[in-house]
Amino acid sequence: MRQRQSGAPAQRIVVIGAGMGGLSSALRLAHAGHHVTLLEARSTPGGRMRTLPSEAGPVDAGPTVLTLRDVFDGLFSLVGERLEDHLRLIPQKVLARHWWTDGSQLDLTGDVDESAAFIRDWGGAQAEADFRRFDRLSGELYTAFDVPMMRRGDPNSIEIARAAMERSAIWPMLLPGVTLARAADRIFRDPRLRQLFGRYATYVGGTPYGSPAVLALVWKAEARGVWAVEGGMHRLAQTLARLCEKKGAEIRYDTPARQIETRNGKVTGVVTDAGTLPADIVVFNGDPAALHTGLLGGDVRRAVTRGNVQPRSLSAWVWAYAAEPRGLPLVHHNLFFCADPKTEFLPIHRGLPPADPTLYLCAQDRRDTIPDGGAERFEIIMNGPPVPAGVTDPEPGEKERCLKETFDRMERFGLSFSPRPELRTLTTPAEFAGLFPASQGSLYGRSPHGLLASMARPRARSRVQGLYLAGGGAHPGAGVPMATLSGRHAAEAILNDLAST
Repeated sequence: MRQRQSGAPAQRIVVIGAGMGGLSSALRLAHAGHHVTLLEARSTPGGRMRTLPSEAGPVDAGPTVLTLRDVFDGLFSLVGERLEDHLRLIPQKVLARHWWTDGSQLDLTGDVDESAAFIRDWGGAQAEADFRRFDRLSGELYTAFDVPMMRRGDPNSIEIARAAMERSAIWPMLLPGVTLARAADRIFRDPRLRQLFGRYATYVGGTPYGSPAVLALVWKAEARGVWAVEGGMHRLAQTLARLCEKKGAEIRYDTPARQIETRNGKVTGVVTDAGTLPADIVVFNGDPAALHTGLLGGDVRRAVTRGNVQPRSLSAWVWAYAAEPRGLPLVHHNLFFCADPKTEFLPIHRGLPPADPTLYLCAQDRRDTIPDGGAERFEIIMNGPPVPAGVTDPEPGEKERCLKETFDRMERFGLSFSPRPELRTLTTPAEFAGLFPASQGSLYGRSPHGLLASMARPRARSRVQGLYLAGGGAHPGAGVPMATLSGRHAAEAILNDLAST
């Protein structure tokens, strides 16, 4: 058997799923000298970081930008590489441009003073003062929870509590029953700011009325910097896949895992259509619900509990297309708010489409300048509820209704597209359920609703010996940097466990 530099034998490690968690763990483990085989059911890496073809080139149909760049710089550095040697990251001066039905418009940037000045000109001195207070609280929350919660593979509740206790200003944000919406109501007088900053709950698949106020820290994470990837986000996944192979990992595309085998309570292999791969260790980078529901075999159903995977997070209707826009000065990130957030989120809570949705639009080809005419690439996201288990087909007429609602709404804001996209460019919640088994279309794993929801997500070590978890459904949660951190946590848990034995 191959010997690692430490003298210990290399392990046969199978990673299931080439999403960001799987790629991150596979790269770290291959770099450490182990025999890594990465199985991916589709023909390309990336998982939810996917693209669809268009006349203007591949268009992002998943995550649209990078935040927390240090996570990626650290991963590349660990394996002896520099991110900038492989990818061109384009910093976004305007984090997002926000539009309301009353005709008002607001830009936010990573410069707090600049954002505060924009808010003062837009909403007055009180709005600016409220924003500055929120920014301070968000910063305190981020500082308190970044290292002991997000960066730890196995967070310790006592350490988290100690970090929170050191910052008395955030205590009211951590009380039971204080949702992000309730915190925003207390901080902001302007209802538009309540709506804007309450919406950060959707970044991790929740609504502001159910998610804890601690998610206010998402603002500070975003304000630390937002970068677009030249050529689209999928380039990041492709780059990590190439580095995995450079480090000796084998990637098998179009190879879904059918079953995880065990003997005496320990994993022994992964069954594919081509046969069984022997494995000392398995990293599962899929929705943990697939394990709990038995899709990977009865041997590993106990790897996670029902509380680790239920209730489910939000899903979405996602358009990814190319067209020529007319009417509004778009930036890379744009939000078109509904008149009342309750008309969006309360129906979703009941399992229904939003009555009056907010629409997120990514203009993929927009940087600091506007392209010189012609078709551009766009992604539009409308939040929705997960679908019932087993549903993988959209309802009759669902896509037609979504087309009319989405683009009629855009035209009411003054934005039109020529031509309107074809129905094939839309992915529905049911179709997401088909793409990601057992997910019910949820794009973020377990719901973040409830004060302790983040502690309920499964950790890297599962309840089955030799089976580890990575991806947006595992700790620390959804989003590109979080899923990448989950791969780090899985790899570190494996290497620590091997060292201890």
